[in-house]
Amino acid sequence: MIEQAPVLIVVIPLIFAFITPLIGWWRKELCYPWIILSLTLSTFCSVITLLTVINTGVIHYHLGGWLPPWGIEYAVDYLNAFVLVIVSFTSLTVAVYSKKSVELELPEKTIYFYTVFLLQATGFFGIIVTGDMFNLYVFLEIASLAGYALIAVGEEGAPMASFRYVIMGTIGASFYLLGVGYLYMTTGSLNMADLARLLPDLYGSKVVLVAFTFLIVGVATKMALFPLHGWLPDAYEKAPSSVSALLAPLMTKVSAYVMIRIMFTVFKPYFSIEMLPVTTILSWIAAAAILYGAVMALAQTDLKRMLVYVLLSEVGYLVLGIGLANKNGLTGTILHIMNDACMMVALFMIVGAIVYRCGNREISQFRNLHRRMPFTMAAFVIVGLSVVGIPPTCGFFSKWYLILGAVDTSQWVLAGVLVLSSLLNAILFFRVIEYAYIEPRGGHDNGGESLAVVREEAPLTMLIPIISVTAGIVLLGLLSGRIVSTVIQFAIPACF
Repeated sequence: MIEQAPVLIVVIPLIFAFITPLIGWWRKELCYPWIILSLTLSTFCSVITLLTVINTGVIHYHLGGWLPPWGIEYAVDYLNAFVLVIVSFTSLTVAVYSKKSVELELPEKTIYFYTVFLLQATGFFGIIVTGDMFNLYVFLEIASLAGYALIAVGEEGAPMASFRYVIMGTIGASFYLLGVGYLYMTTGSLNMADLARLLPDLYGSKVVLVAFTFLIVGVATKMALFPLHGWLPDAYEKAPSSVSALLAPLMTKVSAYVMIRIMFTVFKPYFSIEMLPVTTILSWIAAAAILYGAVMALAQTDLKRMLVYVLLSEVGYLVLGIGLANKNGLTGTILHIMNDACMMVALFMIVGAIVYRCGNREISQFRNLHRRMPFTMAAFVIVGLSVVGIPPTCGFFSKWYLILGAVDTSQWVLAGVLVLSSLLNAILFFRVIEYAYIEPRGGHDNGGESLAVVREEAPLTMLIPIISVTAGIVLLGLLSGRIVSTVIQFAIPACF
């Protein structure tokens, strides 16, 4: 079991996805426990894989009896083992949460939703675990195609938003695939470890330069890094609540992992730090993304759309740490992959719970929401404090490492951008908290008519995941030092 864990992480949800329609045709209500079982097994395998990496080192799993570089290899080190655990836990949490939301929003499409949901998870797991550049493209397209379908079944306007995502996603995938093709043309290999060995002698080649550029642009498009973000706001806003809760925390984090893998594993770090000004360019683009996302979020009156722009800003944090290209910066990015996944999944689940009970997302309509949904709004406050960066929540610690990374390179402007973004986030979230918690003067509204508020919390299948993740945000903050010393410091290239 332990030896097969890396491949089982991918194979289990893939097989379960193909069986889900049969289960649904037999007994529709079994689809929900079926995907819970699938993702529980994958999460168990991901935890086993991380523990194995910590205890014995890098795992090399060869598929089909062909040794690399000719055969496909699953290579799991500290970095992708850590990301696997994050993605599997997040997917499982959203699956548990999805029951009531899907029954409300997609009552006639439950079977198909859970089938595609598992394919989405399969794509994410495959992207993370594979050690082959073309195999990564295959899983990237599985995840993208599943995402297009999940978004398209959302509210009014979702099909058009999904279509724009298809166009931009196809462009991003084409850039990535062209980059892989150019690498294969110059090296004759697709295995990441083999490419890392062959490429340094070819860094002077213009073909390699073009390949690297295409790869980064393709990944940045999939990540929705400013200014390649145009597809994301409508897509994630119009998607069903459970789909937003799955894609918003994970698609950007998986793409950030791929960017780290390409820049610092497939290519040597000095290629994008010393030979080309890639990290410098990414740093300033990331700073623009952080400010753009925060400012655009200020202009929103719809809570879900506000969070989408907060997500764009968070993508900037991830890329900024990569662009700083030092130990503290990369520590901040890898830690923020975990922290932001928790924060975004919690926030989008909270929005879904509010929609389930109240039927709207307009911030101005949140009067007395703390009375109607006290536990949900308490969770919102805690998660909001984490996004702002208030200790001891986890969001503080990853941002602190990013600031240290900026200070280490004397990038004071970038450090200032990080501080300014936290202030803007404080304005964003306290505006929502004000509407939800501060009652109109005298406890009356609407011309003096007394407000009668009935407590009506979210269903337990929604509330328990929300509270669990919120508690995890505080716990992960308290354990940040342990996580960095046990896992993250070994995920950073030795040259930093």
